[in-house]
Amino acid sequence: MAEHVPTREEALELLHEYIKTDNLRKHAYSVEAVMRHIARKHGEDEEMWGIIGLVHDLDYEQFPEQHCTKTREILKDRGWPQEYIRAIVSHGWGICSDVEPKTRLEMTLYTIDELTGLVAASAMVRPSRSVLDLTAKSVKKKWKSPAFAAGVDRSIITKGADMLGVDPSELIEDTIMGMREAAEEIGLKGDVPQ
Repeated sequence: MAEHVPTREEALELLHEYIKTDNLRKHAYSVEAVMRHIARKHGEDEEMWGIIGLVHDLDYEQFPEQHCTKTREILKDRGWPQEYIRAIVSHGWGICSDVEPKTRLEMTLYTIDELTGLVAASAMVRPSRSVLDLTAKSVKKKWKSPAFAAGVDRSIITKGADMLGVDPSELIEDTIMGMREAAEEIGLKGDVPQ
């Protein structure tokens, strides 16, 4: 089958076909928004980065034991470009995949997949329950408490930041800025006074 560059609409249809849970969809939208933000910042292909972010956990709900592996099959069967598939599979490096992130896109996805969880959790405990008034300083304070958002593997974020050669503070700021763009869609618009 010839490779087919997917549109966002096709990626969204696929996401909705495989992911039914509201929280997992919100996570996908968060990662997409941050990927788009960082792609723009670095002059990269925003559409490609966003689509990869949107479907990165495609198999997680239905095939948790085959995470990343099943996504590879699904996307290959649909003729998605190898570059997209490799990037998606690499986000599970060291957890459920042996594909090491090599490109800026891959390293970014690997890192912010975890980081969006920490940022979302930090926003949810604010009085506003919003990402719109969340600061990087506030997230860094939460980072230091291992009991807070305990499911977020901070070592992955640190390793990813090191691979990218970027200070984690900058990545936190980029993640907040990206998630602000999708605040309503991800349920983190909250109640911020205008």
